[in-house]
Amino acid sequence: MDYGGGVKAAYSRTASIHRLGVTCGLVAGVWLGAAEAPTKLVSTGVSPFAVSLCMVAGVFTARWTFPTLLKGTSYVWIDLISKKHLIVWALLAGALWAVANTLTVYAIRDVGLAVAFPMWNANALVGLFWARVLFRELEGAGRKVVFRVLSGTIAIVGAAIMLGLSSMHGAGVPQSQHSVQGIVAAIGACIMWGTMYVPYRKAYLSGMNPLSFVTAFTVGELAAVAVLAVTLGGGASEMKSQLQNAHAVLFWLFLGGFIWVIGDVFQQFAAKYLGIGRGIPLSNTNQLWGLAWAALVFHELASEDRQHKLLMIAGSISMILGAALISSAAASGEEQSSRSRAILRECERYGLNYDETLSAMNGEDLSKEEPRRWWDYAIVIVAISIFAALAVRAQAPAIPINKIWVAVLAGFLLLSLITGSISLWWTTRFS
Repeated sequence: MDYGGGVKAAYSRTASIHRLGVTCGLVAGVWLGAAEAPTKLVSTGVSPFAVSLCMVAGVFTARWTFPTLLKGTSYVWIDLISKKHLIVWALLAGALWAVANTLTVYAIRDVGLAVAFPMWNANALVGLFWARVLFRELEGAGRKVVFRVLSGTIAIVGAAIMLGLSSMHGAGVPQSQHSVQGIVAAIGACIMWGTMYVPYRKAYLSGMNPLSFVTAFTVGELAAVAVLAVTLGGGASEMKSQLQNAHAVLFWLFLGGFIWVIGDVFQQFAAKYLGIGRGIPLSNTNQLWGLAWAALVFHELASEDRQHKLLMIAGSISMILGAALISSAAASGEEQSSRSRAILRECERYGLNYDETLSAMNGEDLSKEEPRRWWDYAIVIVAISIFAALAVRAQAPAIPINKIWVAVLAGFLLLSLITGSISLWWTTRFS
C-alpha cells in the first residue's frame, strides 16, 4: 500500500487549509478596517446607542442574507439543530459583541478612530490567553512557534502602551477626561471581543459551519444592543425620535454593518482553520486599514504634531508585526494532534461523531447540499429592498472626506472579496 502518497496528500491538505486561513484572516482585516468608518457619524449628533443599534440592524439584515446565498436556510437550520448546544454559545457571543461595539462608538468619539482602533485590537492578546487556557492551543508546538507567538504578544502589548500614551497627550482630544473615558471604553471593548472568541472556537471544534454560527450569533447581538439602547439610551421613545431625525444617515450606518458582516464571515473562517490564537491576530491587521481610512479619507491625523503621529505609526506597525509573528507560526504535527484530542473531548461531551467533526474542521463537509427554497429568495429580496429604501433617503454626511481615497480603498475591498471568495469556494465550498 502507498502510505507515502497518503501522507503527502494529508500534508498537502493541511498546507492548503493553512493558506486558506491566512487568506481569510487578511481579507477579514481589509473589511473590518473599513466597517468602523461609518461610526464617524457620531459627530453629527446621533447618540452612540442609536449608531450601534443601526449598525447592528444592518448586521442582522446582512447576516441572514449571506448564509442564504451561499448555503441556503435549510442547510443552516439542519446544522444548528444537529448541534443545539452551540446555539446558546452563539447567542452569548453575539451579546458580547454588541456591548463591545457600543463601547467602540464611545472610544471613537472621545479619542478618535486612529487611536481607538489599535487599542481594542489588543483583543488578540485576550483571545490568545483563552486559546491557551481553555483549548490548549500551542500544546506540542516547537520552540520556534512558541517564540513567534510570545514575541508577537510582547509586540502587541508594547503597541497598546504606545498608542495609549499618544492618546493621553495628543492634540486631537479636547479634554483629558474625555481621553480617559475613551481609553477605558477601548479597553473594555478589547476584553469583550477577546472573550467573544471562546464560543467561536468551541463551535468549530464541534464541526459547526461558520455561516450557521453567525446566523444564531446575530440574534444575540441584535437583542443585546436593543436592550442597551432602550435602557441606557433614554428609552424606546427617545430611540425612535433619534432614528427618525437621523433618517438621512441610516443608510450609511446600515452599510457599516453590512461591511462588517463580510469581514466577520472571513474572520470566522480564519478562526476555524487557524485557531483563535492565530486567526484573530491575523484579522487584526484591520488596524492598518482602519488607520488608512482615518488618515486618508477623514484626515483624522492632520491636526496632530509630528511626535504623536510617529508614536501612533510606530504603535500601529508594532501591532501589525506582532500579529504577523503570531499568525505565521504554523501548527506542527504534534500541535495538530493536540487539536484532534480537543475535538474528541467535545465529541464525547456532546455525543458528536468524531470522524465527521474532524472532516468538518478540515474543510471537508460531509453534509448533504440542500436545495434552495422559495423563502431563501424572499430573504434576499427583502434585504435588498431595505437597503434600497434607505439609499433613496440617504444624504451625504456633513463630514469632509477625500473621494479619491474612498475609491482607492473601495477597490481594495472588492479585490480582497473576490480573492477570498474564490479561495473559500475552491478549497472548502464555504464549509
